[in-house]
Amino acid sequence: MSLFVPPLRPPGAGDEESFLRKCVRCGKCATICPHESIELAGGFGRARRTPQIRPGRKPCYLCMKCPPVCPSGALDNSVTEMQRAGMGQAYILKNRCHNFATGTMCMTCYDRCPLRGSAVVLSGGLVPAMTTACVGCGICEYVCPVQAVEIVPVSSRHKPQTGIPVEKAPGGKA
Repeated sequence: MSLFVPPLRPPGAGDEESFLRKCVRCGKCATICPHESIELAGGFGRARRTPQIRPGRKPCYLCMKCPPVCPSGALDNSVTEMQRAGMGQAYILKNRCHNFATGTMCMTCYDRCPLRGSAVVLSGGLVPAMTTACVGCGICEYVCPVQAVEIVPVSSRHKPQTGIPVEKAPGGKA
């Protein structure tokens, strides 16, 4: 990720501008997280002490405990189901993924996805493919043995150049 891509926010955060306006930087979401997935941003500026998730270090396990404790509404407390987390979108990087780069069968991202079968499916019954049902928790990025998955936050316009196009989710979620 670059400096121009917004950080991955906890479940229920919505768009970056609205989130930054509403967040009171209390840290309750980070405190309640049983997996210690949420960290408070350092540095200077508007994003200082706001919650973020760095999936390469520790993904969000979608326990959904953070939205209800947010006192300001920066995290939508009506988001209680993992399918509605709305954090971002995962992309498989074709130039790194074992299935494409070396022809080695790998389904680690599929096997470990908490929304397996909807967020990530097996294209042709063999090769993992991300779908529009992905919520961007980052577990696939965390477990990938060759760093072939990139999570793009929901409020980013960035799309990885070597990212495989996202498929329509089973059941038709756009």
